[in-house]
Amino acid sequence: MSSRALEYSAADPTFALAHFGAKIQVETDCTDVQADLVDGTAGFVLLDVRGPNAFARGHVDGAISFPYRNMTEESLAKWPMDTVFVVYCAGPHCNAADKAAYRLSQLGRPVKLMLGGVTGWIDEGFELASLQNAEAVA
Repeated sequence: MSSRALEYSAADPTFALAHFGAKIQVETDCTDVQADLVDGTAGFVLLDVRGPNAFARGHVDGAISFPYRNMTEESLAKWPMDTVFVVYCAGPHCNAADKAAYRLSQLGRPVKLMLGGVTGWIDEGFELASLQNAEAVA
């Protein structure tokens, strides 16, 4: 019996280096975001790009509610062009964060996607915040 995992050979290390290097330039994970928020070393703006009702039910503390459909040059004007945004949505079953990252990229803004979204956040054992401490962008 042969290995299913090795049915397709591993990539050449040079190819793998380029591939995984590109991935980590556009993705981050919940643990790194949480650690940066706790340490005060974030250096990014965290955007919850779901709708306001989903945000109200629970969001990452420190995130700004900013539905991806509202992203325009005008709505982003309060942040300098070099501001790095980290975006998240509900989780692997949701592509709102992908749409937000695409939109921010179209607008010339640096962006990373937080893998797992709210589902990943909860899976890591982190709590969600209540709406009363939240900031929203219309």
